[in-house]
Amino acid sequence: MKKIIGVLICTVMSFGIEAQSVIGAWENYTTTENGDKLKTVVIFTDGYHVSTTYEATTGKFSHTNGGSWSLKGDVMTKNVEFNSKNSELVGTEPSVKINLTDNELEIVDSGLKFNRIDNGTPGELQGAWLMSGRVRDGKTQTRDTSGPRKTMKILSGTLFQWIAYNTETKQFMATGGGTYTTENGEYTENIEFFSKDDSRVGASLKFNYDLNDGDWNHTGFSSKGDPLNEIWSLRA
Repeated sequence: MKKIIGVLICTVMSFGIEAQSVIGAWENYTTTENGDKLKTVVIFTDGYHVSTTYEATTGKFSHTNGGSWSLKGDVMTKNVEFNSKNSELVGTEPSVKINLTDNELEIVDSGLKFNRIDNGTPGELQGAWLMSGRVRDGKTQTRDTSGPRKTMKILSGTLFQWIAYNTETKQFMATGGGTYTTENGEYTENIEFFSKDDSRVGASLKFNYDLNDGDWNHTGFSSKGDPLNEIWSLRA
């Protein structure tokens, strides 16, 4: 009996950190030598993540990286699918040791600590999605999501970010993100950073959305004012 109890205690201790969920959004603020205040936001969904740094006051984009992740004990391993700062890291699998509580995520040995923004709620669209099609002139045009060229959108309970990239060429194309809400079939994005055009920071875009057989149908107008009708599929 003592041996069984000892095994149970060790098992509980080894998986204790996983009892706290990393799923959701996190933030960290730092100040550069020039006095600029940088904000880093990290979104974790089931199996996928993204980390992005931008100027807190202007929204000027700095860099982003992300891909899939797994957690075993207190060691987090990532498979890098995109990295706007260093494309040579695409395809690597770095591991870091973390300390996790309900409201704080610490990357051990780096001095970085992130405060929780949300735990994956209340957003109805929480998860990692891939662009899987468009509707044009009433006709649905599908896209193979298993290919290397991807447009992914990751949403926590309150934050969103989309990223366009290619895992084969290691090319990062563009990204944008901020906060979002879902209410009565209306999905609203509030842009806090946009890698290609800082002038779009502060804009709010409203779309119609509905979930149909697990797919997200997204209709409205782009930030350029062009009509869009997109289909997004939840990433496995």
